[in-house]
Amino acid sequence: MASGYISPWTGRFYSLLDPTYAKDHIPIIASVSEHQPTAWSSFMFDFHILLFLFPAGLYFCFKRLSDATIFLVMYGLTSMYFAGVMVRLILVATPAVCLISAIAVSATVKNLTRVVRAKSPAVQSGSTKGTGTAKGSSKGVVDNSQPFQRNGAIVLLLGAFYLLSRYAIHCTWVTSEAYSSPSIVLAARGAHGNRVIFDDYREAYFWLRQNTPPDAKVMSWWDYGYQITAMGNRTVIVDNNTWNNTHIATVGRAMSSYEDEAYEIMRSLDVDYVLVVFGGVTGYSSDDINKFLWMVRIGGGVFPVIKEPDYLVNGEYRVDKGAAPKMLNCLMYKLSYYRFGELTTEYGKPPGYDRARGVEIGNKDIKLEYLEEAFTTQNWIVRIYKVKPPKNRC
Repeated sequence: MASGYISPWTGRFYSLLDPTYAKDHIPIIASVSEHQPTAWSSFMFDFHILLFLFPAGLYFCFKRLSDATIFLVMYGLTSMYFAGVMVRLILVATPAVCLISAIAVSATVKNLTRVVRAKSPAVQSGSTKGTGTAKGSSKGVVDNSQPFQRNGAIVLLLGAFYLLSRYAIHCTWVTSEAYSSPSIVLAARGAHGNRVIFDDYREAYFWLRQNTPPDAKVMSWWDYGYQITAMGNRTVIVDNNTWNNTHIATVGRAMSSYEDEAYEIMRSLDVDYVLVVFGGVTGYSSDDINKFLWMVRIGGGVFPVIKEPDYLVNGEYRVDKGAAPKMLNCLMYKLSYYRFGELTTEYGKPPGYDRARGVEIGNKDIKLEYLEEAFTTQNWIVRIYKVKPPKNRC
């Protein structure tokens, strides 16, 4: 590394060895959902019965140690550790888990079928004393324990095949439901069990493509950069290529600042439109308000003027009347909740009730001075604002 022939390790690699490294030094890495530690529910969802077959497979590998089984053990244990550190690395652990679990299934089925196919042996008992015909004769006595072992093995075999069939059904369902749906189309269940589709992302990108100049520049959080570029055909300030931490921190600083301060940053970046994602109407939890603290942390990592405690109240993140003053007046809050105080989202709740956070917002009288609302999708999930030109250029 010192000679320059090998590049130094990246922050993502250090995060594998020390899970707290990214949060303390590079918050942009820790903010990515795929880089979060894996929950047990995710392991169970993806591996199903393999989660229990994996330890059994390790046992059988240790029973028959060879170069191949030692490699599998090392591959399996290291990949499972890395999968526990980052949820995206479940993909790396999957081949090892499948192979080691297959060893457990193969060894178990082999042992059980051996019991089922075994013939019942006769136990020879000889007698040298006695009277009548029993004297000096030998009689074959059948071992009564063998049928019970055979029946038990058959039951276990049927149970194993049933679990494997359920695993196949589970894999098919997971593939169709979780891993085959486009991420820009959201689905939910209505009050009567009917399926509701939220097509707001595509609606917003279509509007961008049809109603903005071809050279317009859009500022949003980096999560939506590639989608805006591909589907909206517009230039973005930051995108999913997160190598430029300073550029992303600049956008985070703009979202965390007051509107007049953010306007100066947007003018320096030549921004024409600002796009935010908001889930207060539908209860969509993966919106920009829930991601906002990461914008603060990433922006504060480069620009010390942004301090996370300024947006918290006694260490608590709030958006209601008890929220911090800077939180209630920053650009992200104003763009997300603009006109929201007039809207009734749920029966029996006051206007301005945020269904994603479960609270009534604290600032309902939001006025915009340097931006104007350009478009809001049907379910308010995507909101687009136009940056006003300077007054001397109007």
